[in-house]
Amino acid sequence: MSEAESAAVVPGPAPEAAAERKPRRLRGHKKGAVTCCVASSARPGVVASAGEDGCLCWFDLRTKDVLLTIEAANKPISSVCFKPGNEDFVYASAGNEILSFDVRMGPQSKPLETYNYNRDEINQIAVSSKGFLAAADDSGDVKIVNTTQKCLYKRLREAHTSICSTVQFIPWRPWTAITGGLDSKLAAWDFSKGRALFSIDYGSPELQNGSSSGSAGQCFNPAFVHSLAVSEEGILGGFYKVCAVARGDGAVDVVDLEYELAPAKSKGPPRTATSTMSSKRTEPGDGSSNQSQVKRIHLDFTMGGHTAAVSCVAFSAFGEKGKFLVSGGNDASVKIWDWSKGFSSETNSDAELVLDIDVKKKVNWLCTTPTDSDNLIVCDTSKVVKVYNFR
Repeated sequence: MSEAESAAVVPGPAPEAAAERKPRRLRGHKKGAVTCCVASSARPGVVASAGEDGCLCWFDLRTKDVLLTIEAANKPISSVCFKPGNEDFVYASAGNEILSFDVRMGPQSKPLETYNYNRDEINQIAVSSKGFLAAADDSGDVKIVNTTQKCLYKRLREAHTSICSTVQFIPWRPWTAITGGLDSKLAAWDFSKGRALFSIDYGSPELQNGSSSGSAGQCFNPAFVHSLAVSEEGILGGFYKVCAVARGDGAVDVVDLEYELAPAKSKGPPRTATSTMSSKRTEPGDGSSNQSQVKRIHLDFTMGGHTAAVSCVAFSAFGEKGKFLVSGGNDASVKIWDWSKGFSSETNSDAELVLDIDVKKKVNWLCTTPTDSDNLIVCDTSKVVKVYNFR
């Protein structure tokens, strides 16, 4: 992920398009790009990052310097996540291995556990509240590891025909995971049975023809799924149970997971995707009053969105949790969306881009924290972690 891949920003029609904001800079990595970061939910302001230098770094946004650096691997780290319920433990993926560390052991910490069930390079890992660890790799497979019994639990296969780039668990459905890949597919799984529950193919002619991003040069960029963000249970009054999809064609989709996971017979006849506005994609239901309810929205460059591949998405942890959707892309920009406006049929309004930040370099990853300041953490093609204030 070199700086040469970074694209110029094309300002969109947002109220604060291409805003110039000076970030704080967190230094701790030695060389190469910072590949990923994760914010603590139990300790607001605590952030862990990982990079091409094989190091894990811990920062507390209340202090200036890095708190802790662990030389975790002799190869780039592709993904990192805290253990739910005990954030003294962290998991990191490097190559085809997953390593776990106890932060309390300090800089000399050695791996407590090592898992080698993936045959190809791992792109992302995630841990569920029940202690299951998912790892998506270049073969298109996802391995589910039982970290309590320390054994391989399930192998999820055959939904993706190319690289599986991202995986997340669905918090309100404890036996369900969702994956995305470079075959442009989004798939949900009952991982207790190793069975796919539904699949959306963003590369299909129906979805491509219904998307406004299929013009102005974007038609040459496949709708690869690079990243997923699943909303926490109970956000915005508990009305939304959704997944955000970062796409290679520059678009971000927000999908109603409960609708997609509902039994097929409750959805009526086969659905045909239609576009009702640049920010909305609706799907007919069973002919009842639910038919007008928005099932998916589509955020693209016509609304001031990204002009190159979207690399990552996250729901905001600051303010009213989940109110904003944050996306980062290869166009060296970060977009902050007030997404739920377009998702509710009652508001009769579009989703809105509220802030466009020019971050100068291609974005590799981002996360948010619930602190009063320094809310947005961005990893780009440099070795420095950037921290932006958003109010």
